[in-house]
Amino acid sequence: MKPADHKIYLASKSPRRRELLRQIGVDFELLLLRDSAPRGPEVSEEVRPGEQPLDYVTRVTKEKGEFASRIMLMRRLPIRPVLSADTTVVVDSRILGKPADRNEAMEMLRAMSGRTHQVLTSVALHHDDQHWQVTQASEVRLAKLSEERIRAYCATTEPYDKAGAYGIQGLASVFIEHISGSYTGIMGLPLHETAELLNQAGIPVL
Repeated sequence: MKPADHKIYLASKSPRRRELLRQIGVDFELLLLRDSAPRGPEVSEEVRPGEQPLDYVTRVTKEKGEFASRIMLMRRLPIRPVLSADTTVVVDSRILGKPADRNEAMEMLRAMSGRTHQVLTSVALHHDDQHWQVTQASEVRLAKLSEERIRAYCATTEPYDKAGAYGIQGLASVFIEHISGSYTGIMGLPLHETAELLNQAGIPVL
């Protein structure tokens, strides 16, 4: 069933995803999980034993969308499509999430220094009993980083709300030697793939 209007819910706290949706003219309302959650655990972002990066990011994105859809129904909000997304950084098959502290952020940057890593961003759209989902993969090569540069970057606030401890659109842009894939996907929401999902759900995007 196509939505009655073209407004969606965004189940994400990321300011970058908000900016990217506005960039392509999508009308949305935030539906934050933590602040609205019913009793019981929120979606777990813990990696399950033996879980591969692609499976992980796909699962977490799908669960976020399903959880947000339940919140929408429990709060008796207007029924609209729910967009969810998750981004993970992968180096040597190891999943790098958001760093817990400065030491972990520095360790992540050391692991990626002078090397190419993968960025996976999965996007899902839920509406009624329908589900659309796509995962986009990009590769990013960081320059060889000195300890001084790593320490200076981790002394800022930028690394701590981002998978892999860096933001390509911020100060860390000076570390990037090469990318292959989707710049907006590396930011957290691949716009080509997102627009395709929205169009499939009957929400027109230019």
